[in-house]
Amino acid sequence: QVQLVESGGGLVQPGGSLRLSCAASRSIFSFNVMGWYRQAPGKERELVASITSGSTTNYADSVKSRFTISRDNAKNTVFLQMNGLKPEDTAVYWCNARSWPRGNLTPTYWGQGTQVTVSS
Repeated sequence: QVQLVESGGGLVQPGGSLRLSCAASRSIFSFNVMGWYRQAPGKERELVASITSGSTTNYADSVKSRFTISRDNAKNTVFLQMNGLKPEDTAVYWCNARSWPRGNLTPTYWGQGTQVTVSS
């Protein structure tokens, strides 16, 4: 069973920083792409950032230059460093891992979610 465990969320003031961690129960080389999604109340879930097994990164326009996704392969962990946080970044953040395709299937896994609140 694949497990993804997020940590690092919390309450931070505007302009502050947080680092989210996603620890996987097996080698992250098992996954083609890992990333972070978020969903604010009343809004659709959106992809915040992703990183491939080849280290290619992708960011939503709203977080470019502020967020950085990275990984520690030895610790099977993916990070999301969030700087210059804004109130509009408030959301539940989920770690996501997508396996290499197998036939017409692409197994996908989700963490339990961690709350990020940006407020004074």
